[in-house]
Amino acid sequence: MQAAKEAQEAQAPERIDVKRLRAIFVGSMGNLVEWFDFYCYAAFSLYFANAFFPAQDPTAQMMSTAGIFALGFFVRPVGGVLFGYIGDRRGRRLALMTSVLLMCLGSLMIACAPTYAVAGVWSPAVLLLARLLQGLSLGGEYGASATYLSEMAHSRHRGFYASFQYVTLIGGQLLALLLLLVLQNFVLDAQELRAWGWRIPFVFGAALALLALRMRQDLPETDAFELARKKAQATGGLKQLARYPREVLLVIGLTMGGTLAFYVYTTYMQKFLRLSVGLTDAQTTAVSAASLIFAMCLQPIYGALSDRIGRRPLLVGFALMGTLFTVPLLTAIRHAQGPWEAFLLIACAWLIVSGYTSINALVKAEMFPAAIRATGVGVPYALAVSVFGGTSEYIALWFKQASMESGFYWYTTGVIGCTLLVCWFMRDTRKGSLIDAELLSAAAAAKPPR
Repeated sequence: MQAAKEAQEAQAPERIDVKRLRAIFVGSMGNLVEWFDFYCYAAFSLYFANAFFPAQDPTAQMMSTAGIFALGFFVRPVGGVLFGYIGDRRGRRLALMTSVLLMCLGSLMIACAPTYAVAGVWSPAVLLLARLLQGLSLGGEYGASATYLSEMAHSRHRGFYASFQYVTLIGGQLLALLLLLVLQNFVLDAQELRAWGWRIPFVFGAALALLALRMRQDLPETDAFELARKKAQATGGLKQLARYPREVLLVIGLTMGGTLAFYVYTTYMQKFLRLSVGLTDAQTTAVSAASLIFAMCLQPIYGALSDRIGRRPLLVGFALMGTLFTVPLLTAIRHAQGPWEAFLLIACAWLIVSGYTSINALVKAEMFPAAIRATGVGVPYALAVSVFGGTSEYIALWFKQASMESGFYWYTTGVIGCTLLVCWFMRDTRKGSLIDAELLSAAAAAKPPR
């Protein structure tokens, strides 16, 4: 009898690991769908800009679409507050399900939006409303998914598993680009893409969002949330978040440079390669897709490295190298002689930026207790992304239109330099993770007295 009991206990960790892996996989796939839906806008804006913003100057059209792209970011803090409250009060799973449903609605609205020729000024108004809904959704998705993946991952491999948030985040962008590449080369010509083909990815994204919603219905709740709920600590909200001003400022400081660098080499890079480097539409898409594949491969490698050497060395490495090499890299990309040289230079940039992207969500989750974790990760992150990430494309195009393109390189360098100061003086969250501290405290309290 005792032997059977011991055998059962020995098998328990394996069952728990399988459960963890499945939950991480499902949570990651839902994250991929959300970001695919959101970035279809950026990937296909070259084709639908004239449908909503008629203009003779292609840069002016891009600025109009980039402006709406930025406005979609400005509502992300609202989404962070709303879904952070849901995640901390009602559970991570409900927050994840609600956010993907809202993303589905936004994608359907864009797919069915009338053009300027049909509806006049109501056309960009519908586009803006759809992007605001998607911005709300994504504002909640980041905090909820970062919290869920961080809490569900095992302590010894938390950096590795949590890095899959950005694997799937980048994967969503990559899927949008690959769909564009297929449509460009095998299905439609440029005229058909501009006339009606740009609607296809938004229909596809809405269908994927419904699939992700079904998958997320079966997700288990995390032990950390269940523990907080049992202790009647699952409260969330801005009032409780105000008790952690240092952590909030740290999240903002970490995010401002990291998110700007991320959006420079993802969403803006597509326009940069087309408008400044002079690559063709097909070359631009191919280079962007190849660089995203390279970036995806780096995320788990850097995440696993953080499990060995800590989180802080990777963050300091990103911020230091980003401060030193942003101007030289962007200048070199601007003068790249063809798509291969452009790809190699962007790959060098990703070797730097991945020090942030692979672990940033985990670092933020490890700063906050479970009762406020989804709000603590989501709200300050969304604030920083709204100011520095969402505006990156618009600011870059403004510098270009003003014939001061290199000014944007220095602006990016300055913001990353501010993040370097934050990284340099912060503690390593791997050595003082509140996720581990709370679970260990609960386990110790549950032990019967000898």
